[in-house]
Amino acid sequence: MAARDQSPKQLVVLGAGVIGLTIAYLASAAPDALFRVTIVARDMPEDMESQAWASPFAGANWSPMPMGGTDPRVRRREQVTFDKFWNMIPTGLVKKLPSKIYSKSAGSASELWWHDLVREFRILAREEIPEPYVAGVAFCTVSINPQEYIPWLSSELRARNVEFVRQHVRTLEELRPLVGANGILVNASSLGSRSIVGVEDAKLFPIRGQTVLVQSSQLQEFLALKPDDGAVPDTYIIPRPGRSLADTALLGGTFEVGDWDTSLDMNIAQAIFDRCSELAPSLRNSEQTKILAHNVGLRPAREGGPRLEAEIVQFPLRGENHNLVPWNSTSLEEGRMRVVHAYGFGAAGYQTSWGVAEDVMAIVKGL
Repeated sequence: MAARDQSPKQLVVLGAGVIGLTIAYLASAAPDALFRVTIVARDMPEDMESQAWASPFAGANWSPMPMGGTDPRVRRREQVTFDKFWNMIPTGLVKKLPSKIYSKSAGSASELWWHDLVREFRILAREEIPEPYVAGVAFCTVSINPQEYIPWLSSELRARNVEFVRQHVRTLEELRPLVGANGILVNASSLGSRSIVGVEDAKLFPIRGQTVLVQSSQLQEFLALKPDDGAVPDTYIIPRPGRSLADTALLGGTFEVGDWDTSLDMNIAQAIFDRCSELAPSLRNSEQTKILAHNVGLRPAREGGPRLEAEIVQFPLRGENHNLVPWNSTSLEEGRMRVVHAYGFGAAGYQTSWGVAEDVMAIVKGL
């Protein structure tokens, strides 16, 4: 019987957002798989001011979202990620966050799919609920500061000799030399997968989010309004951990489906601040509140939900109705590439990241 090849397997991760970096983290820490990991991306962890990717501008807390209540795979990813972040609280990268969500409509706690996922869940007493709301829940969740967490992931990966390659990838053909004949590509390119020849996923769409970053020692709990109460815009206050800058909080927000505009709208910023000030009146005290930044980012969503699956891509690439694939040195060579797609997580990138990475690695190890 021939001995099993124990040489490291090339794993190329396309995309350096929170999903791509977390996948690379697990791959580089897997002693049984022996992966040689390379991250290829246009936007790198040092580009935290670039609006061309979503991870720097995310809310980055764990907050309930509908898909976890309808898809058991998503529910498991949420649980895995929540537990991972909860265990990271002592590191200072994650904040334990007391939370309250208010609603204008009463409902049963049993209808909340996430009530046993978070910690210390309870129904608010009537005297704890401000007018005009009639119901509410309290619990403990977690929040992350992208400006510290993404660089931390990057430093961990570099310490494990993960290679970072800055490249604007236009076609899957370009990655063939890096992936090699026996390697695997993990495509975590988020909205970029709309435009990469060989993927061209038209189901991807942006959800524009605008937020205000403030500093205030008075903001120490996550406050939010139930998002499905009629026409109420997204309203939330997310305090963040901070090793270098303490007592920051993100005020939100907007959820503008299909809007690609990354320009700042100060009228929207004022409306966000006013709504959040209703939840936390201390915001109006200019001596206690500092405005630090205004953020606009595009959440990478996808019709029908995220794509997490394996595909065998055949080369040379050919379009269904064209033969206009850009030329490169491997364009005419026949071959195949094993690809695992992991993109389209919308507003849930951080809060499903560790669960998604586990699912991706399970697929990778089976290829």
